[in-house]
Amino acid sequence: MSAGEQHFKDIFNSSPSGEPLKIPIIEEKLVVSSKRIATGSLLISKKVLEEEALFNGTISSEELIVERKEINQYVEIAPEAVRQEGEVTIVSVMKEVLVVEKRLMLVEELHITKRVHQEQKSYAEKLRKEEVTISKGDPGTNI
Repeated sequence: MSAGEQHFKDIFNSSPSGEPLKIPIIEEKLVVSSKRIATGSLLISKKVLEEEALFNGTISSEELIVERKEINQYVEIAPEAVRQEGEVTIVSVMKEVLVVEKRLMLVEELHITKRVHQEQKSYAEKLRKEEVTISKGDPGTNI
């Protein structure tokens, strides 16, 4: 055995407790990670466009016509406060008249008729819409 081999054995076998000496073995491990790097950018813009739009439409409206019809008749029993005769709604208006005796008098009736008017009209109204533009920007530009 050579002197170098003997020296290695002496170091290897010498420990304070008399146990064989342990030599740690190092192992390398690979850790892989990723990182974001800006390689370009996009520029997005939008604008609102307006255009005139013409349309024809029918407008319906209702009108109530109130006719006062004087009745001025004494009645024994009051008629219904509101009644319907065909398309006419009748509202009875009553009052008490002081005579020697008290009697009901039908003073008037309101005859209410509904009429529908229709007319053609043209209207102009602005309609808006959005337009989006996307363009590629320079690398490293933050938006």
